[in-house]
Amino acid sequence: MPDRDAAAWLWLRQRIAALRPAGRPLAPTEVPAAVVRTAVVTDSASALPAEWVASCAAHGLLTVIPMPVMVGEEIYGEGEDDITETIALALAGGKSVKTSRPSPGQFEQAFLSAERGGYESVVSIHLSGGLSGTADAARLAAGRVKIPVEVVDSGTVGMALGMGVQSAVAAAAAGLGAAAVRSAATGQLARTRVYFYVPSLEQLRRGGRIGAAASLLGTMFAIKPILAVDAGRIVPLEKVRSAAKAIARLEEIAAADAKSRPDGLARLAVHHFGNPTEAEGLAARLAAELTGIPPAQISSLPAVLAAHAGLGVLAVIVGESAPPPADPGPLST
Repeated sequence: MPDRDAAAWLWLRQRIAALRPAGRPLAPTEVPAAVVRTAVVTDSASALPAEWVASCAAHGLLTVIPMPVMVGEEIYGEGEDDITETIALALAGGKSVKTSRPSPGQFEQAFLSAERGGYESVVSIHLSGGLSGTADAARLAAGRVKIPVEVVDSGTVGMALGMGVQSAVAAAAAGLGAAAVRSAATGQLARTRVYFYVPSLEQLRRGGRIGAAASLLGTMFAIKPILAVDAGRIVPLEKVRSAAKAIARLEEIAAADAKSRPDGLARLAVHHFGNPTEAEGLAARLAAELTGIPPAQISSLPAVLAAHAGLGVLAVIVGESAPPPADPGPLST
């Protein structure tokens, strides 16, 4: 079966190459293209591939706000600093690793930059409000600028958020307005699920993402839970007695979800932190079982999420592919 994502990505690359922000005059030799009215802003918890982000960011269509991570007394910005190894060593050594939301000022600058670039509106899509105050910071900034800003609490994390952002960018590149761009994002987000396994619940407990009782239960009885993100929060899905069984069960759950999607539309991503070989093995087994869909995208968990999940995490995101949005063709300013 053809790779729907590859076709959509090719369309998007071609569209981005031709797009121009609203209000920018055409050069004498320039061919009119769709006016892009809406810019998209997100945060680095979206786990978007760097190459994909660079292609969109070069035209001001997409801005990714770095999420700060604090290792001991040092503050790092994801995307600005190479912090993966630093966090891994800190977690392995029991050193304090914390996260924070970006400042409203960072969002304000992103929104103002979109306005200066000729965009008419912004759709700002962020990490679950149940896990972070990032969307609140974006809302504060939205109240300080003249350009209309729609803030979307994704209710999710990682490439589940990233898939929603990609749908929004595709809709924006087609020249659609803010309402349609927001709808494209929320529609994709509603169809996307996150399942994950962590060897230890301690880091989630330290970050306040699960209760102390659940962490103690896992430690005392060697429980290896399968977790999910539901309604914006981390929830237990199943309790398994060993790591091997937990990973096998994670694979089963993800595969069953993918098979339940419309024929050929399922789309997968696999995240890890410090255990790429396990992630590659999981992705390979899923590819062997799910032959009608593209192989899973494999990537390290964003630092802001790895800081809470800890070393050895394996996550599977199940979403859906979609054809490019309706293209309104050349538009006038």
